[in-house]
Amino acid sequence: MNKLFLGLAIVAGSLVFAQETKTVTTTAPMNKVKEPVRFGIKGGLNVSQFSEQELNTKSLKPGFNAGAFVNIPLSEKFAIQPEVMYNQLGAKSIVNSTETVSGDTTVKIKDNFTTSLNYISVPVMLQMKPADNFYIEAGPEISYFMNGKNTGETTVTTTVAGSSTTETVSESKSINKDRMKKLNLGFGLGLGYYFTPNLGINARYVNSLTHLANNSGVAEANKNINTNRVFQIGLNYKF
Repeated sequence: MNKLFLGLAIVAGSLVFAQETKTVTTTAPMNKVKEPVRFGIKGGLNVSQFSEQELNTKSLKPGFNAGAFVNIPLSEKFAIQPEVMYNQLGAKSIVNSTETVSGDTTVKIKDNFTTSLNYISVPVMLQMKPADNFYIEAGPEISYFMNGKNTGETTVTTTVAGSSTTETVSESKSINKDRMKKLNLGFGLGLGYYFTPNLGINARYVNSLTHLANNSGVAEANKNINTNRVFQIGLNYKF
């Protein structure tokens, strides 16, 4: 009888030990490795226009962006990404038209040109990852105006006693830097996806919060209140 009780005690003790071992094993926390700080390069297409233009394909100007970034993880779901980018902005189909009448002579002048603006931009994006490899982002962007140019053509139509002649002159003129704000503040929203740990795609919309022209000393009625608007899409590569 004593041997029977001893055997049952040994079996019961073994079962309890096995159950405790199983419980500890299944509830042990998993150790997750925090992602390291990573540097990278990016580049892609810009499609831009000015805020006072109607949104249509005629006003959208293509350009490009290129630069470098550093991705700094803050936690498993959040990261901050400062960038330094070269940005080509501007707009197409900027039309100015004037008409002057003197006696039986009418002179119509029509300007149709494209404005190209080149900036060095520094976006600082806060990124959130709702799923693996996918992120959404938002943050401020400050840009420094480097140079710009107006290219296009001027058409002059002169009508005298019902007879018209037309002359078209192509021109390219650099923009006076003193007429532009050196610093431009904007805000960006975007999203992205990494196909591999290194290569990803990104789309972003940036809207300027400040006027692109320097309106100091300009009468209220003559102020240029345009701001930059740009949609960007491109590739990212992390080292």
